[in-house]
Amino acid sequence: MFWRGYWFGAETMRHSRAAMRGTGETVGGPHDYLQAQIRWRNIEIAFWLATLAPFILTPNYLVLASQIAITALFALSLDLILGYAGIVSLGHAAFFGFGAYTAGLIAKYGWGEPLSGLLAAGLAAGLLGYLMSFIIARVRHLALIMITLGFGLLLLEAANSASWLTGGADGLQGVRMWPLFGLFTFDLWGTTSYWYSLVVLFLLFIVSRRLIHSPFGLSLRGIRDNIIRMRAIGAESLAHLQQVYTISAAMAGVAGGLLTQTTETVSLGVLDFQRSADVLVMLILGGAGRLYGGLIGAIIFMVARDQFSGINPQYWYFPIGILLVTVVLFLPNGILGGLAQIAASERWQRWIRPRVPRRSLLP
Repeated sequence: MFWRGYWFGAETMRHSRAAMRGTGETVGGPHDYLQAQIRWRNIEIAFWLATLAPFILTPNYLVLASQIAITALFALSLDLILGYAGIVSLGHAAFFGFGAYTAGLIAKYGWGEPLSGLLAAGLAAGLLGYLMSFIIARVRHLALIMITLGFGLLLLEAANSASWLTGGADGLQGVRMWPLFGLFTFDLWGTTSYWYSLVVLFLLFIVSRRLIHSPFGLSLRGIRDNIIRMRAIGAESLAHLQQVYTISAAMAGVAGGLLTQTTETVSLGVLDFQRSADVLVMLILGGAGRLYGGLIGAIIFMVARDQFSGINPQYWYFPIGILLVTVVLFLPNGILGGLAQIAASERWQRWIRPRVPRRSLLP
């Protein structure tokens, strides 16, 4: 089923190319288009190099930096289904929390090896997402929102009721992680936590980038824009939605497992609706449907929360609300979407275009 997504994406590109030939527009084939998208740009390389700056510039804020990396991974997982497949979810924290509790319980009961625990968290959340995908892929719009919200609240209440296993409102205590690779301990300064979270984020970002810039990713965008037409050309939209929902859930579970391993504790907050709402706000700020939108949104949100909560711990969300309203009004496609529109505008193109002195018509 998965590989048929590649075929349908390639067919979509082929038909688009044939249609555009009639207009006289010169376009490349689907292979050339996807290769151009896969190619890394200088600004992307600069972005990832900049993520190493906290080790030098702000070594006292590495704990916050690790939290940003984990939250960015969570936002990236939501962007796969919301920004590229059109699946609106208000309960994505269910998979984040499921992965967090999986990693915590494994470590509590005797196996504190980080990498295998992280893998188990991703697999457990992915399995849960796969089971949920049979329902999610068949509903749209308001029903989809209500189902995801109800599922998240249901899992939260289940974790609260099973206090004998999860610790309930007191949280899961006794989580002890072994040193990473037997060498690097999770210290209070957050050095190991940050580079560990950053490496996991980068690796899963590469996977997401490759997935989106593929015929399967093109099929997802077609389903997002018009699922009826995709079904009309024979694309198995339900299978594609199930696949991307499972992948997204697994990534969210990995993010939850990272939070457990770097903090060595799990609370009911990992399943709270507030976490699902916050990550949705991050996507709105950065721009949904853009791989870096969730990352930029997570950086802005987490830094703003840290600064505003220090100024006023009770009303720290008020300035973030103002920022959110401002972005929605003036940059409806998010910060990255607004920057992309500015870059594509004629005024910007005229400004950056090199000015060539006009030649006189006279010899």
